[in-house]
Amino acid sequence: MCFFNTAKIKGRRDGVIISTLILPTQNGTKMTKQERYDRAYLRMAVEWAKLSHCNRKQVGALIVKDRMIISDGYNGTPTGFENACEDDDGLTKWYVLHAEANAILKVAGSTHSCSGATLYLTHSPCRDCAKLIHQAGIKRLVFIQQYKDDSGLLFLEKAGVDIIQMTSVTNSA
Repeated sequence: MCFFNTAKIKGRRDGVIISTLILPTQNGTKMTKQERYDRAYLRMAVEWAKLSHCNRKQVGALIVKDRMIISDGYNGTPTGFENACEDDDGLTKWYVLHAEANAILKVAGSTHSCSGATLYLTHSPCRDCAKLIHQAGIKRLVFIQQYKDDSGLLFLEKAGVDIIQMTSVTNSA
């Protein structure tokens, strides 16, 4: 049986308040059901990221509402374009879509709504995607790695989105 410390640390990283779940421990505290789901969805986002044809960074996203996956996405070129994300110099092409943008756009073309949903990301969002996340009505963000620019997280914090970083997504210590 796996045991986890479920305490949350409220702290600031580069001015952003982030709730970070403490890594697994052997102290006898059971992981909550929500933490188990969060870790499982993040593992799925990691697998989804592997579908990306981008060489520089592979990012995966899942949108979950009422414990149902309503959308998924990974970074890549728009439908109908070649799959290569980088040009001959290794720079990302300007029209490459981010994973969270792809996932939100999929929902927009469906009968679902992102309102009140949770977004699971392998990397924290950039500032442009943060605007999409807020406007889509997503209320909770769970991610693994922080993006180099934290302005997206600052924006989402100001917008009242619950932000959680989980640096480990395994269920064992």
